[in-house]
Amino acid sequence: MRPGTLYVVATPIGNLADLSERAREVLGAADHILAEDTRRARVLLSHIGVATRPVSLHAHNEAARVALARRWLRAGDDVAVVSDAGTPLLSDPGERLVGAVIEMGGEVVPVPGPSAILAGLAVSGLPCVPFTFVGFPPRKAGRRARALERIIDATETTVLFESPSRLVGLLDELATRMGESGSEGAGSRVSAVRRVAVCREMTKVHEEVFRGSAAECAAHYREHPPRGEVTVVVEGRARRG
Repeated sequence: MRPGTLYVVATPIGNLADLSERAREVLGAADHILAEDTRRARVLLSHIGVATRPVSLHAHNEAARVALARRWLRAGDDVAVVSDAGTPLLSDPGERLVGAVIEMGGEVVPVPGPSAILAGLAVSGLPCVPFTFVGFPPRKAGRRARALERIIDATETTVLFESPSRLVGLLDELATRMGESGSEGAGSRVSAVRRVAVCREMTKVHEEVFRGSAAECAAHYREHPPRGEVTVVVEGRARRG
């Protein structure tokens, strides 16, 4: 029996019209659909007329779901995996699943589409190549400080996610480390002020891109508390020498 195929399917980051025709076809034909949030997945599937009931896949059950997916694939069933929004595996569960399918000799097929990372980078006005994506910064102080220092020291553009409730704190930390007027921030090895773009609610009705220094962005969002999904793009430092 031919083993099934695992499809890694990108879904809209806000505007449902961004779902590709191929993604619709794959989701409609899949025998099983694994989703980070089954409630959000059901909204999308209902919108495109797919009756398949999604099965949860998240950090706390990924090991069990990997075993289940392997059984499905060995039985010849096709499996699609989707995240809450955008392209799966990027700050979302699924790495272990893809690795396990490759290890068993199965086929993994991408179904490309929306990505908050690339969308934010494209409209930031900052250099797009090279860039580094670092996901969500750690919450624990020591790990967070080291992660921010790597961003400060990077010569390439950095893209990261942050929750609305922690956005101002992140921007304040970046401003302190980078310096607001060209002076070197505490703990930083960089003296030039750098540009930042905060991309919020992309593809949605209240989409916003605010550009400025880290301090300017922090001041804006302190006055206008943010809501929704946030992607932050940080300019790399000038190369020395």
